[in-house]
Amino acid sequence: MASERPHTASERPLSRRSLLGRTAAVTAVAAGATALTAASAGTAAAASRDVDVAIVGAGLAGLTAANDLVAAGRTVAVLEARDRVGGRVLGLTLPNGEVTEGGGEFIGPTQTRIKALADSLGVRTFATYNTGNNLLYKDGRKTPYATDGLLGSVPPVDVAGLANAAAVQAALDDMAGQVPVDAPWTAAKAEEWDRQTFETWLRAHAVVPSAKFLLDVACTSIFSAEPRELSLLFVLFYIAAAGEPGTPGTLERLTETANGAQELRFTGGSQQVPEKLAATLGDRVVLNAPVRTITRSGGGSYVVTADGVTVTAKRVVVAVPPPLAARISYDPLLPAARDQLTQRLPMASVGKAIAVYDTPFWRADGLNGQVVSDTGVISSTFDNSPPDASFGALMGFIEADRARELDAAGEAEVRAAVLKDYVTYFGPKAASPTAFVLQRWNNERYTRGGPVSIAAPGVLTRYGRALREPVGGIHWAGTETSVHWMGFMDGAVRSGERVAKEVLAAL
Repeated sequence: MASERPHTASERPLSRRSLLGRTAAVTAVAAGATALTAASAGTAAAASRDVDVAIVGAGLAGLTAANDLVAAGRTVAVLEARDRVGGRVLGLTLPNGEVTEGGGEFIGPTQTRIKALADSLGVRTFATYNTGNNLLYKDGRKTPYATDGLLGSVPPVDVAGLANAAAVQAALDDMAGQVPVDAPWTAAKAEEWDRQTFETWLRAHAVVPSAKFLLDVACTSIFSAEPRELSLLFVLFYIAAAGEPGTPGTLERLTETANGAQELRFTGGSQQVPEKLAATLGDRVVLNAPVRTITRSGGGSYVVTADGVTVTAKRVVVAVPPPLAARISYDPLLPAARDQLTQRLPMASVGKAIAVYDTPFWRADGLNGQVVSDTGVISSTFDNSPPDASFGALMGFIEADRARELDAAGEAEVRAAVLKDYVTYFGPKAASPTAFVLQRWNNERYTRGGPVSIAAPGVLTRYGRALREPVGGIHWAGTETSVHWMGFMDGAVRSGERVAKEVLAAL
């Protein structure tokens, strides 16, 4: 997602994962795909299982944890509510048979764990198209601007605004450097920063209107949330997490394409990564199995009940977004701190709209397909064409308030609004796509928003300690639990690696 947009996990040598991934992927993809299809049909063989670890959720976090646990000789069952794997990583099939990304899409520098996993599975990357000018659409005017000058990809607002925005960015990076990524609530100024919204802080520091515009756009692009919805401490942690051990996070790394979080895409689409990983796990993955209850038995094991399957396990990993984890019934009840935390971590609001054309015609006009706008339903866009440019694809994010305003709208209404914006940005050729696909995560039953859960003031300092702390034999994974690249695919992978180690140490 915004990138579709993340952890301290030790950096294991790539050789082990490469051996597991490449060898198993080559020998078991067909068998795994068959097993997944059978599971989705609800085979009797899936009715009851007894394993070491039950894993709830077949996104990147759950699948990574399962892969590492199996490599360590443990038995697992992965229960997935949807009829597919990947969670917030989703490939949308186009009428021409090609695939475009409906969810998590981009990776960049310091996102080493998702890159290593993709490499091990034979999924290649290519550079996000970034040749030519960006477009700024502000106050009814369209301004092309280069991305390789002194300002990089910063839109060319007035000089005062640029100076103010630069000062604000420097201040945010400095404050983020004071936030421990594994425990942001322990920062020296955590209480001060967590008692105010990002909006309150911006109004006091982004005093030039054009600077405030730039920071607002950065906020909605990164979080798919409005500044008023976010704790300042949460924003600072998110910036700090945009790196890895030894490489501090920066706001620039979150927002940039070249040398930033949007630098690379996956050839053939990002969902290949979880699909190929699931194939190596075969019938350990059960689809169409939403988990309803997790109960601790008198003997200390856990009984995980899902539609069509019951799993008995020594340990449980819950690898779904916190608000969805809260919808599972637990017996005994979770500690109040954990339950209160999940009540306070709603999903942000995001959708992706992709218009497909015979060619990426904007490139002939010297444009790279990236827009920043102050109006319309689409405030930022990317060129989602394949690496061979065999067709053109414009992807636009529908985010925060704009996404919520369209939650009840029909697809035809959304399509008309999106294409109106694309015509505004790229001219009349954008009015007639050969195909149009829309993914609204707010309306996705087993996600209900994205790309990530967000924290309002008071949440991290009062309840943050419960985010990763196991409850008996129940462990927590998912990108929200990662201390590097929270909200991103890399964060999900890191969380899976971390929780696998945690579980293995406890078994």
